[in-house]
Amino acid sequence: MPATSELVALVTLLPTPYLLLSPAFLIEAASEAYLAATLSPRERLVGRHLFDAFPDNPQTPEAQSVHNLRASLEQVLATGQPHEMAQQHYDVPDPARPGQFIERHWLPRNTPMLDPQGRVVYIVHSARDVTAEVQAHAHLRQSQAAEQAARVEAEAQRQHLHDILMQLPAQVATNRGPAHVFDLVNPRYQQQFPARVLQGLPVRQALPELAGQHFFELLDQVYQTGEPFYGHEMPAAVDYTNSGRLERRYFDVFFQALRDANGQIDGILNFAYDVSEQVRAREQYQQLNEELAATVEELRATTNEYQAANLALSEAQHRLQHLNQELEARVLARTRDVRQAQAETEAQRQRLFQLVAEAPALIATLRGPEHVVELANDGFRALFGGRAIVGKPYRRAVPELEGQPFFALLDNVYRTGETSHSLEQPMTLDRTNSGRLEDRYITSIYQATRDVQGQIDGILIFATDVTGQVLARQEREAQQRQFYAFFEQAPFGLCIFGGPDLVYEFFNPTYQLLLPNRDLVGRPLLAVMPELAGTPVERLLRRVYETGETQHEHELLIPVARPEDGELEERYFTIVYQARRDAQGRITGILNFTVEFTEQVRARQQVEALNQKLVATNAELHASNTQLTRTNVDLDTFVYTASHDLKAPITNIESIVLALRATLPPAVQQDELVGHLLSLLDTTVARFQFTIGQLTDISRLQLAHVGPAEPVVLAPVVEAVRLDLMPAIAAAGTQLTITVAPDLVVSFSPANLRSIVYNLLSNAIKYRAADRPSQVGVRATQTDHAVVLTVQDNGLGMSELQQRQLFGLFQRLHTHVEGTGVGLYITKRLVENGGGTIAVQSQPDAGTTFTVTFPA
Repeated sequence: MPATSELVALVTLLPTPYLLLSPAFLIEAASEAYLAATLSPRERLVGRHLFDAFPDNPQTPEAQSVHNLRASLEQVLATGQPHEMAQQHYDVPDPARPGQFIERHWLPRNTPMLDPQGRVVYIVHSARDVTAEVQAHAHLRQSQAAEQAARVEAEAQRQHLHDILMQLPAQVATNRGPAHVFDLVNPRYQQQFPARVLQGLPVRQALPELAGQHFFELLDQVYQTGEPFYGHEMPAAVDYTNSGRLERRYFDVFFQALRDANGQIDGILNFAYDVSEQVRAREQYQQLNEELAATVEELRATTNEYQAANLALSEAQHRLQHLNQELEARVLARTRDVRQAQAETEAQRQRLFQLVAEAPALIATLRGPEHVVELANDGFRALFGGRAIVGKPYRRAVPELEGQPFFALLDNVYRTGETSHSLEQPMTLDRTNSGRLEDRYITSIYQATRDVQGQIDGILIFATDVTGQVLARQEREAQQRQFYAFFEQAPFGLCIFGGPDLVYEFFNPTYQLLLPNRDLVGRPLLAVMPELAGTPVERLLRRVYETGETQHEHELLIPVARPEDGELEERYFTIVYQARRDAQGRITGILNFTVEFTEQVRARQQVEALNQKLVATNAELHASNTQLTRTNVDLDTFVYTASHDLKAPITNIESIVLALRATLPPAVQQDELVGHLLSLLDTTVARFQFTIGQLTDISRLQLAHVGPAEPVVLAPVVEAVRLDLMPAIAAAGTQLTITVAPDLVVSFSPANLRSIVYNLLSNAIKYRAADRPSQVGVRATQTDHAVVLTVQDNGLGMSELQQRQLFGLFQRLHTHVEGTGVGLYITKRLVENGGGTIAVQSQPDAGTTFTVTFPA
């Protein structure tokens, strides 16, 4: 039936969100607070089906809003009892965006309104909006998760950098404190001292032989001033074998101050790279070049002498042939001279061969267009694994060079006579004569040789094996590429500014992502980001460039122009600005490490705001709870006072009625009007006494909360109730069967437990059927976490409607049996207050089963 105007007006004025629903779930009325909470105009709600007005949000299928609310409303219809729902996620339609929803969270309660016959005529739906609290808690959890993720990421980055330091092909260590105690030592550093323990020892104790070599003083200087030190090819005499024998090596070293969270120096990054091989190779190379130059000069002088001697010999032989007859007497003398010249020439030639053989360079001579190896010194033969190459054509002696540029180069020199120079020419050789090829690098000079007529008759080869220097340089270049690859892939932004104008020289992809759609390379910082002019960022960079002091800033607020509209946006960055220096220590640029923390800062700020709201909300909730507690106490006091104070006046009225009946003559009492009045007085007194009895029972229920839970053996409680009910059991002729294990224990208030068993067992006896013997069974079983008690009878039974009304206050379903109508209401409250549940199954004229679940 439609709601009355008075009821609609009452619901409309309620100060909290309320809906009045018909049993068909049509919206009859809504409070102003409900309209405001759901952003709904009244005309959109009133008269509509509840779930048409508030459908499920398809974006939150997990919420099951309609299903949960429908189940609660149907339960209220079925039982006639209020139902308080758990917190629900139930979004409301957005009036400004059709088809969209606005997030809402509620604490709903559905309460039935019954007619005199106990039928549900309306359902009052109340819902407290707890969206702000839920969102605050959700944001707080998200913020905590984000902070945890940031910490995990920071730790991962720290571990990643640590792993890189430990894997670098250089010697890396960190020294802590003014004593420079070894705090971290990577494997390359420790490998230098396999027999020593470095970590945990001061550097002067760990490496005492460095005293007097300036290293300790340099560490002290960096620790005291914070200025980094770079040393190139510094010599160091160290006992690497721990045998007392010092070995001299050369290192490129870099000492960088480390600072704590307050910017105070607390250690030094110790980076060293062993360049001994490069230094010695370069010294050897210089020495070889000098020796080679001298050898070449001497060889040229000797060659000239040899050629002159050959020419003189040829002329002498020619003259001898023409003067043989005329100068026969002189032939013998001249022959002796020629033989002497030949001997001297041979001696010179032997000296030349000896010089070539002992030369530190690789020297060989080739003859003819086939490049037959005429002479090869030990160094040249060693290049080819010592194989027999003299007397063989070069192509046949070293066949693995086929396809490499050397044969074509030799052919060109022999054909043109032009000297050829090759620098660090790669050569692939089978040096072990096993088929395994090896890469070498050779610096060579190929020079044509000529006969006495000036015709090219061979090639002179001067070469130097520079494989060691090339490999060392390639390793350095590979290390540099590795560093740059790391920076390219680093999860933080990194760039390098060059010169006083802070021109972008290098930046990694992560840094570019911080400034999308901006051209960086080759441009000054203020040309790329003019919004930084005059800000703390520019001042910090200028200070670093002028003083060389490293600057650390955590969550620095930097205004950055948005690429789409140029509007300044507040963003937060953690940055490190560090000076870059050249070999002379002059500042040439700045290294910039940047990590953006905008999302984390904003999330933290939001959480702080939410926390403030939560504090305020909690205060309000506490005040509300306090008020509700006071109200409950007042209600308990009222019930107790009413049940207590009304007894005396009702007793007095009953005494007056009895006195009137005793005083009035029988004729007067038989008067129609007087008799009717006396009957009304009797009825009124009985009704008052009945009501007082109900209030007394309710008062006892309010006090039932105070009973503390404790372990109680169930069997003795059931037996005590049986003994109390023996007169009723005997009068009803009830056959009682009890199946309860003697050791079964429940956690409950003993007094409340006895009251529950008493009410259920007495009802089973009281509401028996008149046409068959009464049978009642009591059974208890143990489950994993509970004890289940059932009381089953074969009595009158109940219809579905009666079962829905069963646990209501003042509900009497069988009026022919005495009772107050509060027994089962009290029983249900006692069970639920103790953490248990109660349910009923019944069929008319078949019997009823009550099932109670107690905490074990």
